Amino acid sequence: MYNIKFESYVPEPDPATPDRIVAAHYYAAWKYGAAEVHEGFCDLAKDFPDRTPLMGYYDEELPEVADWEIKWAVEHGINCFIYCWYRKAYNMGKPISVGDLRCGHGLHEALFNAKHQKYMKFAIMFEASERWGGTDEVDMLQNLMPFWTENYFKRGNYLLIDNKPVVFVYNQQRLANECFKSAESQRATFDACREYARKEGFDGMIFAVMDTSLDVEKYRDALARGYDFRFGYNSGYKAPCDFYEDEDDIVRSQCAIFKKHLEIDPERFIPTPSCFCDPTPRFSQRWNDLGYAFREWMNIWYLSPDNFRKLLREMKRITDALPENAWGRRIMMIDNWNEWDEGHFVAPSHKFGFKYLQAIREELTARDNLPDYRTLADQGFDGYNRSWPTPDFKELCEQRLKEKK
Repeated sequence: MYNIKFESYVPEPDPATPDRIVAAHYYAAWKYGAAEVHEGFCDLAKDFPDRTPLMGYYDEELPEVADWEIKWAVEHGINCFIYCWYRKAYNMGKPISVGDLRCGHGLHEALFNAKHQKYMKFAIMFEASERWGGTDEVDMLQNLMPFWTENYFKRGNYLLIDNKPVVFVYNQQRLANECFKSAESQRATFDACREYARKEGFDGMIFAVMDTSLDVEKYRDALARGYDFRFGYNSGYKAPCDFYEDEDDIVRSQCAIFKKHLEIDPERFIPTPSCFCDPTPRFSQRWNDLGYAFREWMNIWYLSPDNFRKLLREMKRITDALPENAWGRRIMMIDNWNEWDEGHFVAPSHKFGFKYLQAIREELTARDNLPDYRTLADQGFDGYNRSWPTPDFKELCEQRLKEKK
């Protein structure tokens, strides 16, 4: 029975039960015009229709879109989204409003108005790369912490561990080179943030840094700067696909790299199993602007859903054997929920359906639920594209790309 609408809204999720925090990185750049540094779904329209989300091109700011994503995620064991969080460069050192954020719609328009948000924990990953606003000793306490505390930490579904809000940080290199005066200064600032959180009713804060270097000195520097543990946005390697003999070799390589991190410290590095990585749609449009530096990133690695399942199983086996207080036993990251054009996603797509999510559910949960695999059309729901150009979508996107060059 198809195209019959038994529900008036996104059906209630039936969550699976994972044995740990399973946190998927979430890149909220799919509101028309929001990405700024790339063209969103326009990057896919001409040559990459297989990457079309299962719900079609969508307006990410819609709460109903967030509810479908929550339902699909929690029914397969993903119980936390880690949102990339950007402040615009001009806002550095100033009080923050929602209007000062890049891609803030994912949280403030979509998730925070979603009916099913209670099922999904969320956290932020502070993006401090060069094109976005950084911070310093004063700004972090006077501007970042008040905004984060009131808008995020005090919400009932923010990720707390031991009653401590968790903040993930991307691009520690810039914080070290441009933002804080020294490692001691950064650590003192983080400690002041922990005290700020205590005064707001928490038991401190947890800071995690995106750092996949195997350099022991860099690891020691991260600890000296006050971070509690390290993680990767992916598995942390860039070799081209022909470096690997087959997909089994990719599984072995990801696990081997994770083990090398554990040799440095078995307690303070968490795994980020990666399904595949091919950012060709994003970067191939812009050789004139970006030069050829990104050629090394094309089609970096690929795991089929079956081999991604093997990777998850092995990562779980490794982490289950870690010391009891190891962060890797408490959190496993997933690369990635929705990097559609950068080329790593587990969200339902026309190419893979729910297969990557099924692998997560089968390897990381008790499989104690019954996921709903009907498409939106099967359930009588219309698409969620109100702003991406139609019907001449490809032609309009091509024209926009030409105008950008």
